Amino acid sequence: MNILEFSLLIWIGSFTAGFLGALTGLGGGVVIVPLLTSVFGVDIRYAVGASLVSVIATSLGAASIYIKKGYTNLRLGMFLEVATTIGALIGALIATLISVKTLTIVLAVVLLYSAYVSQQPKLDNSESESPDPLGSYLQLNSTYPTSEGLVSYQVHSVPGGFSIMLLAGVLSGLLGIGSGAFKVLAMDQIMRVPFKVSTTTSNFIIGVTAAASAGVYLARGYIDPGLSMPVMLGVLPGAFLGARVLMGAKTQILRIIFSIVLVVMAFKMVYNSLIGGF
Repeated sequence: MNILEFSLLIWIGSFTAGFLGALTGLGGGVVIVPLLTSVFGVDIRYAVGASLVSVIATSLGAASIYIKKGYTNLRLGMFLEVATTIGALIGALIATLISVKTLTIVLAVVLLYSAYVSQQPKLDNSESESPDPLGSYLQLNSTYPTSEGLVSYQVHSVPGGFSIMLLAGVLSGLLGIGSGAFKVLAMDQIMRVPFKVSTTTSNFIIGVTAAASAGVYLARGYIDPGLSMPVMLGVLPGAFLGARVLMGAKTQILRIIFSIVLVVMAFKMVYNSLIGGF
């Protein structure tokens, strides 16, 4: 395989990753890392470096559309970015101290657990519940557009959501997946934010989280321009397409897609780890 064919195949895979990343709020890295390591045999640390670049591109591509349409909760996103950025720096600093096989197993466990939790029953709207005092004080409550017009929602369990976001940041720096899975679940399951708002706000947050840890990977030489460029060029148009599809998609369909992608990637990474593919 020559360099042109290699770059073209990576572009196709990255386009798909960007589409799924924007559609589910995962950021694309959850597909990029297994794709590069399992299919193309790239060292996981270089794969993580390229993935972080793709996560930034996904965030830039999707977030602009979501913000314009009124889905993203900017105030909530900026508040939670504090936790994810701190966590991302911690994760990136300890990443080189952990073995590749351990990183692989950690990623697989995270993906499977995320897929399980995302399918647990939950009401999209919590209007009938009493407002969270801290959420109200920080003015995190907002509205989002639906076919019936604007619907208001309350943000709950702010300290719990902030703690999970800190963990998501550590996983992002450690695994290069943007940790969109944990970010979406923190907002969707713990803070009880509507799923579409969770995915769109996650897309807004992941770019900042990835940028924080990408600086550490760049300083250590784990971001290869020859690998990162086709990844970024594929992810960006995929993210734009995914963002447009999400706005008309049904929430339950998004949840199913979210879980399927996570489970497939988790089993693929475990399989490659067991047969010594990493």
